[in-house]
Amino acid sequence: MPESVADTTPDATPLDSLVVASAEAADITTRVLVARDAYYRQDAAVFSDADYDLLVQRLAELERLYPELQSQDSPTQTVGGRAETTLFDPVTHAERMLSLDNVFSIEEFETWARKAAENSGRAVHYLCELKIDGLAINLRYANGVLVSAATRGDGVVGEDVTENIDLVPGIPSRLAGTGHPLLMEVRGEVFFPVAAFDELNAAQSAAGERVFANARNAAAGSLRQKAAGKNTDQLRLMKARLGRLRMLVHGIGAWENPPVQTQSEVYGLLEGWGLPTSSYFRVVPSVAEAAEFIEYYGAHRGSVVHELDGIVVKIDELALHAELGATNRAPRWAIAYKYPPEQVNTKLLDIVVSVGRTGRATPFAVMQKVLVAGSEVRQATLHNQDVVKAKGVLIGDIIVLRKAGDVIPEVLGPVVELRDGTEREFVMPLNCPECGTPLAPAKEGDIDLRCPNARSCPAQVRGRVEHIGSRGGLDIEVLGEVAASALTQPTVPADPPLSTEAGLFDLELADLLPIQVLVRDAETGLPKEDDGVAKIRMPFCRNPNPAEKKQGLTGLQPSSNALKLLVEIEKAKTKPLWRILVSLNIRHVGPVAARALANHFGSLDAIRAATREELAGVDGVGSIIADAVLDWFQVDWHVDIVTQWAAAGVQFATPGHAGPGAAETAGGVLAGLTVVATGSLEGFTREGAQEAIIAAGGKSASSVSKNTDFVAAGPGAGSKLGKAETLGIRILDADEFRTLLAGGPDGLAPASSPVST
Repeated sequence: MPESVADTTPDATPLDSLVVASAEAADITTRVLVARDAYYRQDAAVFSDADYDLLVQRLAELERLYPELQSQDSPTQTVGGRAETTLFDPVTHAERMLSLDNVFSIEEFETWARKAAENSGRAVHYLCELKIDGLAINLRYANGVLVSAATRGDGVVGEDVTENIDLVPGIPSRLAGTGHPLLMEVRGEVFFPVAAFDELNAAQSAAGERVFANARNAAAGSLRQKAAGKNTDQLRLMKARLGRLRMLVHGIGAWENPPVQTQSEVYGLLEGWGLPTSSYFRVVPSVAEAAEFIEYYGAHRGSVVHELDGIVVKIDELALHAELGATNRAPRWAIAYKYPPEQVNTKLLDIVVSVGRTGRATPFAVMQKVLVAGSEVRQATLHNQDVVKAKGVLIGDIIVLRKAGDVIPEVLGPVVELRDGTEREFVMPLNCPECGTPLAPAKEGDIDLRCPNARSCPAQVRGRVEHIGSRGGLDIEVLGEVAASALTQPTVPADPPLSTEAGLFDLELADLLPIQVLVRDAETGLPKEDDGVAKIRMPFCRNPNPAEKKQGLTGLQPSSNALKLLVEIEKAKTKPLWRILVSLNIRHVGPVAARALANHFGSLDAIRAATREELAGVDGVGSIIADAVLDWFQVDWHVDIVTQWAAAGVQFATPGHAGPGAAETAGGVLAGLTVVATGSLEGFTREGAQEAIIAAGGKSASSVSKNTDFVAAGPGAGSKLGKAETLGIRILDADEFRTLLAGGPDGLAPASSPVST
């Protein structure tokens, strides 16, 4: 989109510029109105929020440069979608429902805040709250009784959804307490909590139904359903879906002389009357503190129970609302700060199938590169062929992409309205793309397909070798993605140094020279490219330097990485037993289970000699992992790995360990406590946090329950954080988590929150 009309027409006359601007404004207006109609009436997204905002910003710029282009019905001057409706009865709001103007940087926000304060002519306070990505609703109460619930519509007339609102938990049909006004309108957002939305999509997928592209459209589609004409099963599903919705109120409309002076006092009054209000708000006296609130939740978006795309900042003093007034579409006493998009649109270029270290064949979306939640994304997992089908995506589609928990790219679904007929369906291959072995489920009823050639499928061997070198495994420096590919799938020589991981500890320098390898992506297995050319590397070789050439040295020489790899492999032979166990690639045995097994038994021989009951009885192991351990040792080539590693000097016992069960008596500062680590805790990997809990004598749990003592939560914690809050469990940040690990609960300061009221 051009930055200005003048930039695109440098030699044009003023009249020519106006003609060009008029044509562009007309085009943008059409596109925005089509998008609005789809968003408000069809619960569909033609553009991502970010693209829509850019269009409206561009239109506003054109209207600023050429005021004659602005009309009263311009999208920059109007609110929401069209008012006419046939499915629901119309409801005229007692007071118009406005929208909010947006800012996209802290500097823009500070300019707005200072201007609002200057126009008020007095000291102001700023109420900061989360901008819920839901469906705007107006509740009308007469003498404390709910008489109607309506959507925003065009701001003047909305749709009557009272019958459905009655099925949304937490919205009172009669207010509690006393002192209710004769007429009161309460504004809020109806939304799906993140966990409920994920459950809904899982149910849709399991039933073979189309999954929802985003939580806002799912909420709108759920609330805008008519019971009339539905059969019993449809009514049951409709009620179940409405029962998953929630609402939070965030403002008032018509209300003559409310008995409070500030917006924050309004929230207290509404909460006392039984209306659901958000705890995620804060009143601050300065612009700087409001900016801190914005930045805090920008870094902790995943910690909230609902989707949010920004922060709303309001002048807290109600008297100033009337003084500052409003434009045609938005109040001057409030602003919405929009975060960089978590959800964007891009093109699905292809779907490729990758085979991982466990043999699982996973479809991956290969997309046109796009910026989402602050980083560039080109690919995302689609899990399995059933998920591809459930999401309804075709190769060539414009798709909706988000980062789940601000971390993992997730394809939500296609923008069906933008299809042009060139799109094609994905077909799951019948054979492994790496070794040609027919794909099959691991057992009857499994959805996932796997390559059964576990011993020698190049992709599986590559994945296992890379896993051995990872931080969660033997943490072998240099043995990463490229080195693993070089050792197992080189382009030169024809025979790889490692046909399985059994020979890893027998590698010698001669095995590393020369190796040439095609650099692959760790997830998809696709070759990486520079400007369309595949990357080829010789990771263990170098050319002689000038001094060496003077001494007559010629030909490729071992690189520092080659020498370091051999040193690191030698050091790895005496790494802790739990790391050795992880590196054997036994299914389900990650760092937590491996540590539990190593601590209890002390040696691989003791683990192999244990019965199923003895293995399953270890805290943190259980029957599934016990079966996996026993099954692993029944495979002859697995036993060959242990035999060959032992012959090479790998240490399969913990020095000084007293035998099975002895470690449990050692205790620790977290003895008897259960801790859940969730989200991105600064300074810890997910496995590292779990290991630290176990090392301190505690139990590391994967889910929150009434038996949980503490939850250590970072950005992306999601539903576990919400459950902890509901159960009243102490929530720790990364620093408090370190304190707990070092000194136990007694070392913790009293609980506090940086953003509580």
